[in-house]
Amino acid sequence: MKTNVVRLLEQAKISHSLHEYGPTITNGVEVAKALGEDVSCVFKTLVCVNENKQHYVFCVPVADELDLKKAAKATSSKWIAMILQKELLPLTGYIHGGCSPIGMKKKFPTYIDQSAQSKNTIFVSGGKIGLQVQVNPLDLAAYTNAIFIDLKK
Repeated sequence: MKTNVVRLLEQAKISHSLHEYGPTITNGVEVAKALGEDVSCVFKTLVCVNENKQHYVFCVPVADELDLKKAAKATSSKWIAMILQKELLPLTGYIHGGCSPIGMKKKFPTYIDQSAQSKNTIFVSGGKIGLQVQVNPLDLAAYTNAIFIDLKK
């Protein structure tokens, strides 16, 4: 099952492994359980917009909530809000539950919660529901030009 995410990781020669789970599981904590992984290692990808209609990508552990005030400060925005679910597919090329920081239609400024830096590997969406990719967080940050920062509430 080659998604765009998998193709891009292979092209960039980034070490990764694929992990499948039931396609009915859409809650991140349940995904972590299905994979038998610690929830602190499984990250969700959230797409937000600011007052100037600029978009940003944030990766935080699935059991945590994105602190919108910290996100706004990190991006020098007055405010940051989650985009509407109906905007996700046209903007990124991904559906809700299958959004990955890798391979979006456009490159958006990306931020990863600093907790990822203490992990050997983390999991992010493989580009569709039912697929996660396991990667080194430093490789992910280098590939997406991401900044590690405190993002959790």
